[in-house]
Amino acid sequence: MQRMMVLAALFLVAGCAATVDDYADKTPKLELPRFFSGQLVAHGMVQDRSDNVLRHFSASIRGEWQGNQGILDEQFIFDDGEEQHRCWRLTKEGDSYTGTAGDVVGTAAGRTVGNALNWQYQLLVPVDGTEWTLNINDWMYLIDENNLLNRATMSKFGLEVGQITLSIRKVGETGGPRTPGCSL
Repeated sequence: MQRMMVLAALFLVAGCAATVDDYADKTPKLELPRFFSGQLVAHGMVQDRSDNVLRHFSASIRGEWQGNQGILDEQFIFDDGEEQHRCWRLTKEGDSYTGTAGDVVGTAAGRTVGNALNWQYQLLVPVDGTEWTLNINDWMYLIDENNLLNRATMSKFGLEVGQITLSIRKVGETGGPRTPGCSL
């Protein structure tokens, strides 16, 4: 009986989860090629499953699009001095997007509706001298033409292990320096 009650509770919680379609009437409309073009800056934090801040970071992002193909050249600097680079290669098909990057397993996939993007992917993350494959449920919300909030939940074996929260601001229509090899 107790097992049935736990399963029922899990189904209720899962049934309450937001879907990207819940944002159909929200504005301004998020169009990735429009927002992620030119130079952007981001500031964020990584938290564990207990909401303790593990580290914070800043990032410089350069976005570029040609037709339905785009790149996001991301340079991260963490509070402990670590630097990371990620080059996203994106494809737009209607309101759906796919993307690949060097530390992404397979292909990220998601779609935009209203002011939101929800996409999922698996990310290789170094943890204590080993590498974990984490499932990422990534949500982005366009606040205005120059500001976007991003919240990602990280899980392993179906259990949440942490979150990433960041604010991204568009600072210019033209991009800064590009990382070699990260081009259309």
